[in-house]
Amino acid sequence: MKQYLYKILTVCAHGLVEFSRRFGRQAWLIFLLIFGFTLASLALPARSQNPYNEPAEIRGVWLTNIDSDVLFEQQRLADAIDTLSQLNFNTLYPTVWNWGHTLYPSAVAEAVIGLSLDPAQGLQGRDILAETIERGRDKGMAVIPWFEFGFMAPADSQLAKRHPEWLTKRLDGSTVWLEGNIHKRVWLNPFRPDVQQFITDLVVEIVSKYDVDGIQVDDHFGFPYDFGYDDYTIKLYQQEHNGKLPPKPPANIKTVNNCVANNREWTEWTRWRANKVTDYLKQLFAAIKESNPDAIVSVSPNPQAFSLNCYLADWQKWERMGLVEEIVLQVYRDDMKAFLRELSQAEVRTAKEHIPFGIGVLSGLKGRPVPIEQIKTQVKAVRKQGFAGVSFFFYESLWNLAQEPLEQRQSAFQDLFATPMKRARVL
Repeated sequence: MKQYLYKILTVCAHGLVEFSRRFGRQAWLIFLLIFGFTLASLALPARSQNPYNEPAEIRGVWLTNIDSDVLFEQQRLADAIDTLSQLNFNTLYPTVWNWGHTLYPSAVAEAVIGLSLDPAQGLQGRDILAETIERGRDKGMAVIPWFEFGFMAPADSQLAKRHPEWLTKRLDGSTVWLEGNIHKRVWLNPFRPDVQQFITDLVVEIVSKYDVDGIQVDDHFGFPYDFGYDDYTIKLYQQEHNGKLPPKPPANIKTVNNCVANNREWTEWTRWRANKVTDYLKQLFAAIKESNPDAIVSVSPNPQAFSLNCYLADWQKWERMGLVEEIVLQVYRDDMKAFLRELSQAEVRTAKEHIPFGIGVLSGLKGRPVPIEQIKTQVKAVRKQGFAGVSFFFYESLWNLAQEPLEQRQSAFQDLFATPMKRARVL
């Protein structure tokens, strides 16, 4: 670059001398003035509506072991990555922490849980993270492991049985939380130093041992609004509130209303717990960067009001503090007006001006297929509003759990991603 500028300046200098000889001193001064303005404009950094080096777009998909068999056979996983690459996807988010187990061989998990790997049959003798990275790298794809369960674990997991003191509780002392009104879950207390150390060790193990592009946490990086009444948390709260006990949950809180309560004490209790989660993320971010400075910290949360009030995950604050470098917001809405409403929220518009901000689009669930026309409409809306890209939840529903034929679904994604493109990245 320096040699290039030197050549330009040399040519211009010779031109100035020749111009002065031909047209006189006054004309030379006018030329010099114009030249100065031109040079200054070249020196100033260009301002662009897209700071992520156009053309760039996140084209991602989450790979999970729930309602999907893509991870349970090496060749099946390889074929899936090949197909995604052919359709010009560029980002893989494979789950690495699920059901109370790691999905890669983990010395940390073995020491704490007693098992180094999820005991599912199709995972034995394999390292699916290493396989995903090797195949993905071969296809030029980014790989960002997804810490899917976060602080959540199955109630009957070895983790919960071995460390019952790690679990947070409701006011009545119960620990079990029903996911989808079916699956019995428990929540680790993110305020406890031993829980923090365990999660940090797992994450650092991944970003230091594997050639990953980053790590992603999601809506489980917190805990439900009616938890936090375990002895450890109550004592911590009392220490910071002159011995005062935390308030009881208001009777009128509902998740359909984003868990909002018109109660000052409850709002303060919510904010206090959310801030404690943020304090831990600050520590985790530092540990990640110390182990692997190039690994980005990505988060895939729910919309802010629900995320903060219902699960104590204040991603707006995380973004403002510089603790996340990519956001993929889960906007799983069938109604297009509701979908667009989430895209237009003030905190969303502010964050997308600072870091790559993608939108999570629901491609379907088991028993709940999503029409391909809806997917296409939502992707086009995301692009129209200048977001950094999309990621689909989840791989199996791209074309396997769908009403339309596989060929039709894949053809639609090929049309959406007609040419290869690099993924948007934080600068």
